[in-house]
Amino acid sequence: MLSRKQLVQAAQLAEQCGRYKDMATAMRRLVTEGKEPLTHEEKTLLSEAYKLLIQEHCSSWRRLKASVEQGTGKQKEQAQVYRETIKKELEAQCWEILSLLDHVLLKHCSETDYESQAFYLKMKGDNYRFLAEVAEPDVKATLVKAAEQAYGEAQEISECYMEPTHPLALALALNYAILHYEVLNNPQQATDLAKAAFDKAIAGLENLSVEFYKESTVIMQHLRDSIVQWTSDQQQQKVQSSGEEPET
Repeated sequence: MLSRKQLVQAAQLAEQCGRYKDMATAMRRLVTEGKEPLTHEEKTLLSEAYKLLIQEHCSSWRRLKASVEQGTGKQKEQAQVYRETIKKELEAQCWEILSLLDHVLLKHCSETDYESQAFYLKMKGDNYRFLAEVAEPDVKATLVKAAEQAYGEAQEISECYMEPTHPLALALALNYAILHYEVLNNPQQATDLAKAAFDKAIAGLENLSVEFYKESTVIMQHLRDSIVQWTSDQQQQKVQSSGEEPET
Protein backbone atom coordinates (compact mmCIF):
# COMPACT_ATOMS: atom_id res chain seq x y z
CA MET A 1 0.00 0.00 0.00
CA LEU A 2 1.44 3.34 -1.08
CA SER A 3 1.80 6.15 1.46
CA ARG A 4 0.16 9.53 0.97
CA LYS A 5 3.48 11.02 -0.11
CA GLN A 6 4.05 8.19 -2.61
CA LEU A 7 0.59 8.69 -4.12
CA VAL A 8 1.31 12.40 -4.59
CA GLN A 9 4.63 11.53 -6.24
CA ALA A 10 2.89 8.96 -8.46
CA ALA A 11 0.39 11.60 -9.59
CA GLN A 12 3.17 14.09 -10.32
CA LEU A 13 5.11 11.52 -12.37
CA ALA A 14 1.99 10.58 -14.31
CA GLU A 15 1.34 14.26 -15.07
CA GLN A 16 4.89 14.69 -16.38
CA CYS A 17 4.30 11.77 -18.78
CA GLY A 18 0.86 12.96 -19.87
CA ARG A 19 -0.75 9.83 -18.37
CA TYR A 20 -3.77 11.58 -16.90
CA LYS A 21 -5.74 8.41 -16.19
CA ASP A 22 -2.93 7.17 -13.96
CA MET A 23 -2.75 10.60 -12.36
CA ALA A 24 -6.48 10.52 -11.57
CA THR A 25 -6.23 6.97 -10.22
CA ALA A 26 -3.46 7.96 -7.81
CA MET A 27 -5.39 10.98 -6.54
CA ARG A 28 -8.61 9.00 -6.22
CA ARG A 29 -6.77 6.51 -4.02
CA LEU A 30 -5.37 9.35 -1.92
CA VAL A 31 -8.88 10.74 -1.36
CA THR A 32 -10.54 7.41 -0.55
CA GLU A 33 -7.71 6.01 1.59
CA GLY A 34 -6.68 9.20 3.39
CA LYS A 35 -8.17 10.52 6.60
CA GLU A 36 -6.78 14.06 6.62
CA PRO A 37 -8.11 17.05 4.64
CA LEU A 38 -6.31 17.60 1.35
CA THR A 39 -3.49 20.12 1.25
CA HIS A 40 -3.49 22.90 -1.34
CA GLU A 41 -1.02 20.88 -3.45
CA GLU A 42 -3.18 17.75 -3.24
CA LYS A 43 -6.38 19.62 -4.15
CA THR A 44 -4.64 21.13 -7.16
CA LEU A 45 -3.34 17.73 -8.29
CA LEU A 46 -6.80 16.18 -7.92
CA SER A 47 -8.46 18.96 -9.88
CA GLU A 48 -5.81 18.96 -12.61
CA ALA A 49 -5.90 15.15 -12.97
CA TYR A 50 -9.61 14.97 -13.74
CA LYS A 51 -9.69 18.24 -15.69
CA LEU A 52 -6.89 17.13 -18.03
CA LEU A 53 -8.35 13.66 -18.45
CA ILE A 54 -11.87 14.92 -19.16
CA GLN A 55 -10.77 17.79 -21.40
CA GLU A 56 -8.80 15.29 -23.48
CA HIS A 57 -12.02 13.35 -24.06
CA CYS A 58 -14.00 16.55 -24.70
CA SER A 59 -11.52 17.55 -27.41
CA SER A 60 -11.78 14.12 -29.05
CA TRP A 61 -15.59 14.26 -28.92
CA ARG A 62 -15.62 17.73 -30.52
CA ARG A 63 -13.19 16.73 -33.29
CA LEU A 64 -15.53 13.96 -34.42
CA LYS A 65 -18.45 16.36 -34.84
CA ALA A 66 -17.69 17.08 -38.50
CA SER A 67 -17.31 13.38 -39.32
CA VAL A 68 -20.70 12.65 -37.78
CA GLU A 69 -22.49 15.60 -39.39
CA GLN A 70 -20.86 15.45 -42.82
CA GLY A 71 -20.11 11.75 -43.17
CA THR A 72 -22.22 9.30 -45.13
CA GLY A 73 -22.97 5.61 -45.01
CA LYS A 74 -20.64 3.33 -43.07
CA GLN A 75 -18.14 6.12 -42.41
CA LYS A 76 -20.82 8.21 -40.66
CA GLU A 77 -22.01 5.21 -38.67
CA GLN A 78 -18.47 4.36 -37.55
CA ALA A 79 -17.84 7.96 -36.45
CA GLN A 80 -21.12 7.99 -34.48
CA VAL A 81 -20.24 4.76 -32.65
CA TYR A 82 -16.73 5.96 -31.83
CA ARG A 83 -18.00 9.34 -30.64
CA GLU A 84 -20.53 7.62 -28.38
CA THR A 85 -17.74 5.50 -26.89
CA ILE A 86 -15.72 8.63 -26.08
CA LYS A 87 -18.82 10.25 -24.57
CA LYS A 88 -19.45 7.28 -22.26
CA GLU A 89 -15.83 7.34 -21.06
CA LEU A 90 -16.08 11.09 -20.41
CA GLU A 91 -19.34 10.66 -18.49
CA ALA A 92 -17.87 7.87 -16.35
CA GLN A 93 -14.93 10.09 -15.38
CA CYS A 94 -17.21 13.04 -14.54
CA TRP A 95 -19.51 10.94 -12.36
CA GLU A 96 -16.50 9.39 -10.64
CA ILE A 97 -15.11 12.73 -9.47
CA LEU A 98 -18.61 14.04 -8.68
CA SER A 99 -19.11 11.04 -6.40
CA LEU A 100 -15.83 11.78 -4.62
CA LEU A 101 -16.83 15.41 -4.20
CA ASP A 102 -20.29 14.69 -2.80
CA HIS A 103 -19.58 11.65 -0.65
CA VAL A 104 -16.07 12.38 0.61
CA LEU A 105 -14.60 15.82 0.02
CA LEU A 106 -17.58 18.12 0.58
CA LYS A 107 -19.15 15.79 3.12
CA HIS A 108 -16.09 15.88 5.36
CA CYS A 109 -15.01 19.45 4.64
CA SER A 110 -14.77 21.70 7.69
CA GLU A 111 -17.60 24.22 7.97
CA THR A 112 -15.05 27.00 8.40
CA ASP A 113 -12.76 25.92 5.53
CA TYR A 114 -14.42 28.26 3.07
CA GLU A 115 -11.67 28.08 0.46
CA SER A 116 -11.91 24.28 0.22
CA GLN A 117 -15.70 24.45 0.07
CA ALA A 118 -15.56 26.91 -2.83
CA PHE A 119 -12.82 24.90 -4.54
CA TYR A 120 -14.83 21.66 -4.44
CA LEU A 121 -18.06 23.38 -5.48
CA LYS A 122 -16.26 24.90 -8.46
CA MET A 123 -15.08 21.40 -9.39
CA LYS A 124 -18.70 20.22 -9.20
CA GLY A 125 -19.76 23.02 -11.52
CA ASP A 126 -16.96 22.25 -13.96
CA ASN A 127 -17.85 18.58 -14.21
CA TYR A 128 -21.57 19.17 -14.60
CA ARG A 129 -20.61 21.64 -17.35
CA PHE A 130 -18.59 18.93 -19.13
CA LEU A 131 -21.53 16.54 -18.82
CA ALA A 132 -23.97 19.15 -20.13
CA GLU A 133 -21.83 19.81 -23.19
CA VAL A 134 -22.11 16.21 -24.43
CA ALA A 135 -25.62 15.52 -23.11
CA GLU A 136 -28.76 14.88 -25.12
CA PRO A 137 -31.33 17.70 -25.05
CA ASP A 138 -33.68 15.84 -22.69
CA VAL A 139 -31.11 15.74 -19.86
CA LYS A 140 -28.99 18.79 -20.70
CA ALA A 141 -31.23 21.22 -18.80
CA THR A 142 -30.93 19.20 -15.58
CA LEU A 143 -27.14 19.10 -15.83
CA VAL A 144 -26.94 22.83 -16.58
CA LYS A 145 -29.09 23.54 -13.53
CA ALA A 146 -26.75 21.43 -11.36
CA ALA A 147 -23.72 23.28 -12.75
CA GLU A 148 -25.34 26.66 -12.10
CA GLN A 149 -26.23 25.66 -8.55
CA ALA A 150 -22.68 24.53 -7.77
CA TYR A 151 -21.12 27.63 -9.35
CA GLY A 152 -23.64 29.84 -7.58
CA GLU A 153 -22.92 28.35 -4.15
CA ALA A 154 -19.18 28.65 -4.74
CA GLN A 155 -19.60 32.26 -5.85
CA GLU A 156 -21.55 33.14 -2.69
CA ILE A 157 -18.68 31.79 -0.57
CA SER A 158 -16.00 33.56 -2.60
CA GLU A 159 -17.82 36.89 -2.41
CA CYS A 160 -18.10 36.61 1.38
CA TYR A 161 -14.67 35.29 2.26
CA MET A 162 -12.26 36.06 -0.60
CA GLU A 163 -10.83 39.11 -2.25
CA PRO A 164 -11.98 39.58 -5.88
CA THR A 165 -8.32 39.14 -6.89
CA HIS A 166 -8.10 35.67 -5.33
CA PRO A 167 -7.26 33.16 -8.11
CA LEU A 168 -10.09 30.85 -7.06
CA ALA A 169 -12.65 33.65 -7.27
CA LEU A 170 -11.32 34.63 -10.71
CA ALA A 171 -11.21 31.04 -12.04
CA LEU A 172 -14.73 30.45 -10.77
CA ALA A 173 -16.05 33.52 -12.59
CA LEU A 174 -14.26 32.52 -15.79
CA ASN A 175 -15.63 28.97 -15.79
CA TYR A 176 -19.13 30.14 -14.89
CA ALA A 177 -18.96 32.50 -17.87
CA ILE A 178 -17.73 29.65 -20.11
CA LEU A 179 -20.83 27.65 -19.15
CA HIS A 180 -23.00 30.46 -20.53
CA TYR A 181 -20.90 30.87 -23.67
CA GLU A 182 -20.12 27.30 -24.71
CA VAL A 183 -23.06 25.33 -23.30
CA LEU A 184 -25.95 27.80 -23.10
CA ASN A 185 -24.90 29.79 -26.19
CA ASN A 186 -25.44 33.06 -24.34
CA PRO A 187 -22.44 35.29 -25.14
CA GLN A 188 -24.04 38.38 -23.57
CA GLN A 189 -24.44 36.75 -20.15
CA ALA A 190 -20.98 35.21 -20.44
CA THR A 191 -19.48 38.63 -21.21
CA ASP A 192 -21.35 40.29 -18.34
CA LEU A 193 -20.13 37.70 -15.81
CA ALA A 194 -16.54 37.87 -17.00
CA LYS A 195 -16.51 41.68 -17.13
CA ALA A 196 -17.97 42.00 -13.62
CA ALA A 197 -15.24 39.75 -12.19
CA PHE A 198 -12.50 41.50 -14.18
CA ASP A 199 -13.63 44.99 -13.14
CA LYS A 200 -13.80 43.98 -9.45
CA ALA A 201 -10.30 42.52 -9.66
CA ILE A 202 -8.91 45.66 -11.33
CA ALA A 203 -10.47 47.79 -8.59
CA GLY A 204 -8.92 45.58 -5.91
CA LEU A 205 -5.43 45.23 -7.36
CA GLU A 206 -3.90 47.06 -4.42
CA ASN A 207 -4.98 44.13 -2.23
CA LEU A 208 -3.44 41.47 -4.48
CA SER A 209 -0.94 39.50 -2.41
CA VAL A 210 2.50 38.53 -3.69
CA GLU A 211 1.55 34.88 -3.09
CA PHE A 212 -1.24 34.98 -5.68
CA TYR A 213 0.13 37.65 -8.05
CA LYS A 214 1.27 35.41 -10.91
CA GLU A 215 -1.72 33.05 -10.84
CA SER A 216 -4.27 35.84 -10.49
CA THR A 217 -2.84 37.99 -13.28
CA VAL A 218 -2.80 35.00 -15.66
CA ILE A 219 -6.50 34.33 -15.02
CA MET A 220 -7.29 38.03 -15.34
CA GLN A 221 -5.66 37.94 -18.78
CA HIS A 222 -7.84 34.95 -19.71
CA LEU A 223 -10.90 36.90 -18.57
CA ARG A 224 -9.87 39.92 -20.62
CA ASP A 225 -9.20 37.81 -23.73
CA SER A 226 -12.56 36.10 -23.35
CA ILE A 227 -14.37 39.42 -22.99
CA VAL A 228 -12.74 40.71 -26.18
CA GLN A 229 -13.54 37.53 -28.11
CA TRP A 230 -17.13 37.24 -26.92
CA THR A 231 -17.83 40.93 -27.55
CA SER A 232 -16.43 40.56 -31.06
CA ASP A 233 -18.58 37.48 -31.67
CA GLN A 234 -21.71 39.41 -30.64
CA GLN A 235 -20.85 42.30 -32.95
CA GLN A 236 -20.33 39.91 -35.86
CA GLN A 237 -23.65 38.22 -35.17
CA LYS A 238 -25.42 41.60 -35.17
CA VAL A 239 -23.81 42.49 -38.50
CA GLN A 240 -24.76 39.16 -40.05
CA SER A 241 -28.35 39.39 -38.82
CA SER A 242 -28.70 42.96 -40.14
CA GLY A 243 -27.03 42.19 -43.46
CA GLU A 244 -24.64 45.12 -43.10
CA GLU A 245 -20.99 45.05 -44.06
CA PRO A 246 -18.59 44.93 -41.05
CA GLU A 247 -16.62 48.13 -40.36
CA THR A 248 -12.91 48.14 -41.20
